[in-house]
Amino acid sequence: MTSTANRAEPQKGCPVDITLLRYFVAVAEELHFARAAENLNISRAKLGSAIRKLEEEVGYPLFDPTAKPTRLSKAGNLLLVEARQELAKPQPPKAPKPPAGGKAKASKGVGRAPAVKGAPKPAKRRQSR
Repeated sequence: MTSTANRAEPQKGCPVDITLLRYFVAVAEELHFARAAENLNISRAKLGSAIRKLEEEVGYPLFDPTAKPTRLSKAGNLLLVEARQELAKPQPPKAPKPPAGGKAKASKGVGRAPAVKGAPKPAKRRQSR
């Protein structure tokens, strides 16, 4: 009996991405994947793959696959409590991203494509009336 009770518990101390926990809590509170995805402003497919990834990291199914309306499994109920506690903790600030772009290149020449041997020079455009 004790081995089945231990099997339903998620692994403790396992580093889990905070975004995956946020997605899991949203589905667990809504108990509907499509509505949770809509509330999170992500696609249903992205949410489903994130939950599968979390299940792989934890090692247990978090939702009952046989239930027609979405239900949490035992491991899901245990993880929900831990996930809420983890999300309630203050998160360290993210490192600022380096500025976009790179080293500017100096242009060479007059500002038009180089002349190709045998090709006529581009005609000067005239202003239309």
